[in-house]
Amino acid sequence: MLCAYISHPDCLQHDMGPGHPECPERLHAISDMLLSKGYSDFMVPYDAPQASVEQLTRAHSALYVNELLARAPTEGYERLDPDTLMNPHTVPAALRAAGAAVLATDLVLRGEVATAFCNIRPPGHHAERGACMGFCFFNNVAVGIRHALDVHGLERVALVDFDVHHGNGSADILAGDERVLMCSIYEKGLYPLGPGEQPGGSNMVHVGMDSRTGSAEFRALVDATWMPALEAFRPQLIYISAGFDAHREDDMGNLGLLDADYEWVTQRLLDLARRHAQGRVVSCLEGGYVMSPLARSAAAHVKVLIGAD
Repeated sequence: MLCAYISHPDCLQHDMGPGHPECPERLHAISDMLLSKGYSDFMVPYDAPQASVEQLTRAHSALYVNELLARAPTEGYERLDPDTLMNPHTVPAALRAAGAAVLATDLVLRGEVATAFCNIRPPGHHAERGACMGFCFFNNVAVGIRHALDVHGLERVALVDFDVHHGNGSADILAGDERVLMCSIYEKGLYPLGPGEQPGGSNMVHVGMDSRTGSAEFRALVDATWMPALEAFRPQLIYISAGFDAHREDDMGNLGLLDADYEWVTQRLLDLARRHAQGRVVSCLEGGYVMSPLARSAAAHVKVLIGAD
C-alpha cells in the first residue's frame, strides 16, 4: 500500500525573516530529494486542508487559538517570542500544517494508505496547550492524535519524538492522557529545558541524552527504553515527530546521529506498527535546519515508510 505525501504551497509562504533557520527552503530540500531518489513515485500526493477551530481546540485552549488568529499581521512581522514571528501568511500555513496531521489520520484509519509523511511547516512540537514557542504555533501531531482518539475512537495511540529538542508542547498537551504513550529523546541542556531538568509523566518515556552521545548509544537507548514500553502499550496508531536536527551535520544540536540512524529507528517503529497497528504510521516534520543532512535524513525516513529496499 502506498504512502501519503501531504503538503501545501501555503506552508512555503510563512517566513520569519532573513537568516531564520526555520525557512521555506526546508520543504524544497526534502521534496527535491524524494523526487531525485524516486521515492515520490511510491507516494500519493495530497494538499493539506486547513484545520478547523474545532480540530485545533482538541489540543489547544479556545482562548489561545482565538488570540493567535487575531494577532496575524497584515504586513511585516508580529514577534511572539524571541525566536517565533508571524508574517501575513503564517496563519494559513499553520492551519495547513495542523490540517495535514488530521488528513493523514483520516487516510490511514480509512485504510486508503498505510503510512503518511507530512512535509509541513511551521513545525509543532514546542506549541503548548496555551502558548506558542520555538518556531511552533499549533501542535500538529497533538491535533492529529486527539482527532484519532476523539473522532475515530481509538483507544491507544503512541507518539515518538526524535527531534534533538524536547517536545515540551506535546508533553504539556498529552501528559496524563492514558490513551497516549509519548516516547522521546532529546539532548540535555538544550532549549526548551534547563540543565538538569527532567520531564516526566506517567504516560511519558523521555530519555535525555548527553552531547555527542552518537549512534550506538542512541540505538541502545531506544531498544532499552522505548521499545519495551511501546510493545506493552500495543498502540493502534503511531505518530512520529520527525525532527532531524540531531544529525551530526546540524549545528542546532550535538548528538551526532547519522542518516542511517533515522532509517534504523523508523524501521523499528514500522515493525512495531505492523505487529500492533496494522502498519499505520503518521509522520510530521519537526526540526532539521541544515539543508543537506535534513534532506538526506528525511529521505532515509521516507524510504522505510514506503517500503523501499
